[in-house]
Amino acid sequence: MILITGSTGFIGRALIRQFSSIGTPVRALIRPSPRTPRLPKGVSVEVAVVSLADTRGLRAALRDVDTIIHLASAENQGSRGNLLATDIQGTANLVEAASDAGVDRFVYLSHIGAGPSSAYPAFKAKGLAEEHIRNGKTPYTILRSSLVYGPEDHFTNNLSRLIRSSVGVFPVPSGGRTVVQPVWVEDLVTCILWALERDDTLNQVYELGGSEFFTLQQIIETIMEVTHRRRFLVPLSPITLRALTVFFEGVTRNFPISSFWLDYFAVNRTCAVDAMPRIFGLMPARFTYRLDYLIRKPWYQRAWNVVVGRVSSLRTR
Repeated sequence: MILITGSTGFIGRALIRQFSSIGTPVRALIRPSPRTPRLPKGVSVEVAVVSLADTRGLRAALRDVDTIIHLASAENQGSRGNLLATDIQGTANLVEAASDAGVDRFVYLSHIGAGPSSAYPAFKAKGLAEEHIRNGKTPYTILRSSLVYGPEDHFTNNLSRLIRSSVGVFPVPSGGRTVVQPVWVEDLVTCILWALERDDTLNQVYELGGSEFFTLQQIIETIMEVTHRRRFLVPLSPITLRALTVFFEGVTRNFPISSFWLDYFAVNRTCAVDAMPRIFGLMPARFTYRLDYLIRKPWYQRAWNVVVGRVSSLRTR
């Protein structure tokens, strides 16, 4: 049995779909919430509703579990997120519960650039979480990825949404030459699956990135080209851009960009271009070839898809 935390995130949902396709039993760890969890539709998955702060509940959720894949993070919650409670202390609690339950392997998804002494909260939290995992008794595999993109991500979709809602101009960090290597979500999921099949990945840390380097401005220009929405790019100092982000995050509900998100572009998040082919024998997808999901369909086609989806759900009840 495999336990997945963060299973309602877009990486978790992609991972569950892959495990379901190969018949691997999965248990999704979901934090208590009044909202219906966003698990993949049409996929059979066992659910354990437990908070990472509930040590007794974690031990119960780990019954018959031999592998943990830890994806949960508070980053995407922006100012509402608590990195200390979720990423740091939550990971420490899960590591302790895994040791008590005799779990065979602990797989953790971290960030390139993570470190306990980082000046950026998101990277520091990941670095401290990694230390808890390395100091634990359970064999581990840590995968540090660059920015991950895909049809349900918080990266390209949020940028596309902001570009679409902007009028004529769009801000970019001035003088920013930091680069990232965007990773296609299905490539990352494949690496996770293949890592589980190999004993030589135990107690190892791997950095994974795509096959291309991009600055934030280049990514924005690519998204504008794919979505056919041109905007005049206005350079703003990183400090000004961060101040505006914090302001709009505080006064706007569900603002698509957070201060944690800006941290992703504060430092270079790159690794060897051949890392993924060399370690896992997988050639990563090119960024520009996988962005079709950003193209908005006509309103009548979207309405028809909604009707078809509701009819299908009624038939399956």
